[in-house]
Amino acid sequence: MLAILWWEVREWIHGSFNVCIPVYVEDWNKSSAKRVLIRFPLPYKVGESTYPGNADEKLRCEAATFIWIQQHHLDIPLPRLWGFGFAGGQTFTRPESMSVTTRAIWYFKRCVSWLLGFPLPCPYIIHRRQQVLEHGYLIMDYIDEPDVRMLSETWDNVPHHPERTNNFYRDFSRIMLTLSQRPLPRIGSWTIDPNGVLQLSNRPLTLRLHQLENAGIPTNIGRDLTYPSTDSYYFDILSCHDSRIRHQPNSIHDEEDGRAQVANLSIMRALLPHFTNRELRQGPFFYSFTDLHQSNIFVDSQWHIKYLVDLEWACSLPAETLRPPYWLTGHAADDILGERLAAFSKAHEKFMEVFEEEEKRYPPLFNTCTFRTNVIRKGWQVGNFWFFQALDSPKGLFNIFRDHIQPKFAPSQSADPSDFSRMVSEYWAVDTKNVLEGKLKDKEVYENELRQRFRNRPDRE
Repeated sequence: MLAILWWEVREWIHGSFNVCIPVYVEDWNKSSAKRVLIRFPLPYKVGESTYPGNADEKLRCEAATFIWIQQHHLDIPLPRLWGFGFAGGQTFTRPESMSVTTRAIWYFKRCVSWLLGFPLPCPYIIHRRQQVLEHGYLIMDYIDEPDVRMLSETWDNVPHHPERTNNFYRDFSRIMLTLSQRPLPRIGSWTIDPNGVLQLSNRPLTLRLHQLENAGIPTNIGRDLTYPSTDSYYFDILSCHDSRIRHQPNSIHDEEDGRAQVANLSIMRALLPHFTNRELRQGPFFYSFTDLHQSNIFVDSQWHIKYLVDLEWACSLPAETLRPPYWLTGHAADDILGERLAAFSKAHEKFMEVFEEEEKRYPPLFNTCTFRTNVIRKGWQVGNFWFFQALDSPKGLFNIFRDHIQPKFAPSQSADPSDFSRMVSEYWAVDTKNVLEGKLKDKEVYENELRQRFRNRPDRE
């Protein structure tokens, strides 16, 4: 019988979308106390109040991703998922943590499902917890190995040691290749239904969708919407950018800024055929971790990847969106210019050399030993690395378009974009002028309300 000893509030880990509580458990295999981590999604970060069910969606997708990887990609290093639960009381627990009788009944039901040809549920026992928490959660191993730490703790120590960098590139490449070795039939995210069955039936859940919805901005992408082709997905993401301009009260600074933003979006739509490959429109689609960064990658002293955490923003995406992370040289995607761009280009090429070496070790995909390497290299040559980076970033699209996309087609317009913006912005919508005038009024109201709130707040000593 396991019992929680205690937890310390000072040990809580507060992330961008979760709060993680380390919990000590006594009598863990009759040895000293062991820590696990309970992760709760933060409702006020995922739009739960405006879009009820977002927190549950996030949990279901993350749990399903954990299980799918555990079942099909054991070489991807993840902490052990001990169990998870959803709001309302439904709980999923590893069989070894349940009684012998419960395990026997569970195993019998799985055998019957298999004999009758029904989809097998996940390898966790479903039950209802006695204490019904208001929020769902995940329980996983707490990573406390002595030689393992977050990559972010040493990433800024430049220059990077070549051997450690090579180790990291190689391990990261293997993760990308392993995930993409099993193409999926459509664009979406894994989720888990009430019967414990994994289904690729959730919308492709990236953090941008929940960020927009958390700000009260409709994405018009329903939770059960998946995509059999790339074009409809790209256009829906571009529509999310439109929606941000229309619904965020301070989305534009002035008329010139507003016209520049909508002009950029208009050209992004027009350039879609240039940056995408029609031959890949119907697939393949590869499962990807869309939010892997230095703080959710744990490495040893030689930068070998030991664990990946925070899998909530994983989904299957078009093959042409596969690319190395933008943060290889430690800068934001919209801040890679000049010498930084030259340094990033070198890092990108080095990464691709390692990636190609590793891909040749894997079974050929579509009868090609370097299928993914070829896709990524072609994308870098045509510039879709920056196009898809802009597509993924509502805040960064403007700068990325201006610095990396527009100069490929109209360098003179990049130097003085005012005439370009004034003409092209009219093609964004039939009511562009009215929309921009309305947004300036929204901004004025928003700023007045903000000033009033600061005036009315109690003085602090």
